[in-house]
Amino acid sequence: MNNRYISPFSTRYASDEMQYLFSDEFKFKTWRKLWVALAKAEKELGLNISEEQVKELEAFQNDINFEQAKEIEKEVRHDVMSHVKAYGLQCENAKGIIHLGATSCYVGDNTDIIIMEKGLKLIRDKILSVMINLKEFAIEYKSLPTLGFTHFQPAQLVTVGKRATLWLHDLLLDIEELEHVLDSLKLRGVKGTTGTQASYLNLFNNDHDKVRQLEKLVEQQFGFKDSYPVTGQTYSRKVDSKVINLLSQIAQSSYKFANDLRLLQSMKEIEEPFESKQIGSSAMAYKRNPMRSERMCALARYVIADALNPAMTASTQWLERTLDDSANRRLSVSEGFLAIDAILNIYINVTSNLAVYPKVILKHVNEELPFMATENIMMEAAKKGVDRQVAHERIREYSMIAANNVKQEGLGNNLIELIASDPLFMMTKEEIDLILKPENFIGRCKEQVEEFIENHVNAVITKYKGSKSEIELKV
Repeated sequence: MNNRYISPFSTRYASDEMQYLFSDEFKFKTWRKLWVALAKAEKELGLNISEEQVKELEAFQNDINFEQAKEIEKEVRHDVMSHVKAYGLQCENAKGIIHLGATSCYVGDNTDIIIMEKGLKLIRDKILSVMINLKEFAIEYKSLPTLGFTHFQPAQLVTVGKRATLWLHDLLLDIEELEHVLDSLKLRGVKGTTGTQASYLNLFNNDHDKVRQLEKLVEQQFGFKDSYPVTGQTYSRKVDSKVINLLSQIAQSSYKFANDLRLLQSMKEIEEPFESKQIGSSAMAYKRNPMRSERMCALARYVIADALNPAMTASTQWLERTLDDSANRRLSVSEGFLAIDAILNIYINVTSNLAVYPKVILKHVNEELPFMATENIMMEAAKKGVDRQVAHERIREYSMIAANNVKQEGLGNNLIELIASDPLFMMTKEEIDLILKPENFIGRCKEQVEEFIENHVNAVITKYKGSKSEIELKV
């Protein structure tokens, strides 16, 4: 039993791969990679740095003396300088060229960008896995009629597969936005203390071209096409806001799906997976609560609210920089990524094995379809010479009787029996039953599913080489 607080993202929710991206190990190894990259670039451009010094830095790049760094930080109260000094303890010959010309944000901000880029790519992979699950689900149930709802009141029929395309489309919009954010993501670059590159200009004896080349050489070592053209001490904190806003959008899509599923599970039409030994309630043994969907909603609310943090941080930065961004960003950025990772893990898990109950769905359709079919019945009666206005009034009267039968008496919907027994309509029960086939009321649902998947979804899955994955939840 641990006697100190540990984040639920570590123990319950987030994946190991996402947690690693935000771990101290990955952060400080990336810092050292940045110091090595800077030294290599400075050497290539003619500074007095030897090959032996670079090799020494490379030798200890992944062998971090964390305990020594921690002890040094207690004295100097500066995380970057503590790691500069700790690295220097391991690299006696190279210690004088570590962090040469750089400011703390050279390692801090560039590392944050690298972490966010890798995090977004991991999120993209997980969204694609969800999309594959929903695509298969939509195809399987593209022709299964179900009640559509507006205002959570029964409306015209749709199909189970067509409804799934609405969830898919939200994720498609998220993928498009994610790709835009990834394409626009740049390194903070090699800019110096207030973004002027003055220290590097001094190192290269006022050679502006070499300073420009230095930044390009570092970018290339990390696979980035560019750095932000201007910065203060930090890159603009609007970048963080842009990224976490994207996470909020993904959370919104996930929330919509999970809320829909909770409603459908209450109606016993579609249910999230429920394991043989799973307990729904400590008191009510019969219950099958949609706990995974509920958890998705809970975490999605957190991410949506979290998007306000970087917005406030970006708007309150003073001039070239103020440090009140630091503590907030340590929480809001990392926890936002861990939360959306957890949400997508659940989304993959739930959509891998949704339970659909066609008989319950058909029962609900048949309860409401008589009301929806009245327009078609009036048209058929008109063909037989019945006055449409008279038929409309008679159906209105019968609809009130049938509604009362359902709501006040708790009985079945007898609208069709009332119409069939009225000579005005000149229609038998069998003739009306032919009109009442649910498949006659779904419009182009089947075709819309097929066209949407063929023309839009498949292209995205193919472009990003999406693959199906299995996620086993920790709890």
